[in-house]
Amino acid sequence: MNTISPSRARPTSLAGRLLTLTAIIGLSGAVLTGCSTSAEAVADNPNYTTEPSDSFPVTVEHQFGETVIPSEPQRVVVVGLTEQDILLELGVTPIATTEWYGEQPYAVWPWATDLLGDAKPTVLDQTDGLEFEKIASLKPDLIVGTNAGLTEDAYKKLATIAPTVTGVEGSGLYFSDWQDQTRQVSKAMGRSAEGEALIDGVESAYAEAAAAHPEFAGLTASFSQGVPYDGNIYVYPDGLNTDFLTDLGFVMTPGLEKYAPEEGQQALISPENMSLIDADVIVFATESDDGVNEILDFGTTSSLSAVTGGHAVFSNPELSGAIYFLTPLSQKYVLEKLVPRLVDAVNGTAPQSVEG
Repeated sequence: MNTISPSRARPTSLAGRLLTLTAIIGLSGAVLTGCSTSAEAVADNPNYTTEPSDSFPVTVEHQFGETVIPSEPQRVVVVGLTEQDILLELGVTPIATTEWYGEQPYAVWPWATDLLGDAKPTVLDQTDGLEFEKIASLKPDLIVGTNAGLTEDAYKKLATIAPTVTGVEGSGLYFSDWQDQTRQVSKAMGRSAEGEALIDGVESAYAEAAAAHPEFAGLTASFSQGVPYDGNIYVYPDGLNTDFLTDLGFVMTPGLEKYAPEEGQQALISPENMSLIDADVIVFATESDDGVNEILDFGTTSSLSAVTGGHAVFSNPELSGAIYFLTPLSQKYVLEKLVPRLVDAVNGTAPQSVEG
């Protein structure tokens, strides 16, 4: 992904957040030794609510090789941005999460707080790179990084601390297939069948929602994240985490991939090119009413037919976060909160407000 200045502590767009993380994953040259706890006995995690259904040891293949996990992990550290959702829905409470953005308590968003319960995981921060020493001090017996932007060098350093599971072969730094991530995490925890059940549940929920709203089928849609950043709007081309719309029957606006700096990245749309994203429905992840105004003042946005005709959705912080997370758990929240707003947008009655 492109590089931006890491000095922005909280970039105003998701692209900024991701690009900052990519830019600042500077790897420590220190050699981490004697930190592995994979062979040490650890007390059962008191916050787990399920038991494994697979037999250990398990072997998880990933983009950097394979990882053998000898027994059910109890001290799971999440170095990725979203994997805590998967673990919590599997009944597994991590001892550490990683702050992405939003400054939610323990880096756990509202759709997952009930599953967190009274647990208080340590929160890691990638602002200055992966916190290798802090991770080691937590004595993990599993490190989860399927959505962590890991390089092979970073993986090797983490693997000296504890067994580490990353994305499948061919995964990008981010924007990895949510089904693949769910399978990786659930297999590492010995809960493969439970992971498949999570995937089936989400896919069935989308199918039911699509069947309940045949008016969505074949309509064009665009998804734009956040507010303008560095003079551009970041828009998702078809196939780049756009399942939350296409699984409902929408067809993503074609041709936007031509405006992405590299394959697998968002399209950078300048003010004079905003007409490219006009569609039957547009979802803007604006997060605030100030963000709505900023979007409307950007280029020709206010004159787009989707905007003037009441066909644009402006999502609030929680809904935007759920769309960005794209986990089984967050997608249920998306279906609950977004579908009624899409109905309004199709009918031309969507308000220019984040509260809908």
